[in-house]
Amino acid sequence: MYRFHYRLPFPFVSLCLGSIAVLAVAYIGLIAVVMSYAASTVEFAQSVRNDEASVASLESRYLAAVASITNTDYTAEGYAKPVAEAFVPSASMTALR
Repeated sequence: MYRFHYRLPFPFVSLCLGSIAVLAVAYIGLIAVVMSYAASTVEFAQSVRNDEASVASLESRYLAAVASITNTDYTAEGYAKPVAEAFVPSASMTALR
């Protein structure tokens, strides 16, 4: 019986070591990608918190302005309550026409 023996042009051990080196480099690259993704996620979360703080600051300024407006005595400013309220019918049935 004839047996076919194929010889590799390089030793099997160096093939295994080369593939291990390639896998190690790929593993380190994937770890770097995951770490950069985690860092960008943390940075985005911090920017969201900063934006929420600036919105809260603007909202408090707005509420302070509204409070100063509602504390105004309109009768002292010359305004008076209406004497009567009346309903005025419209020719169209909807407000969009």
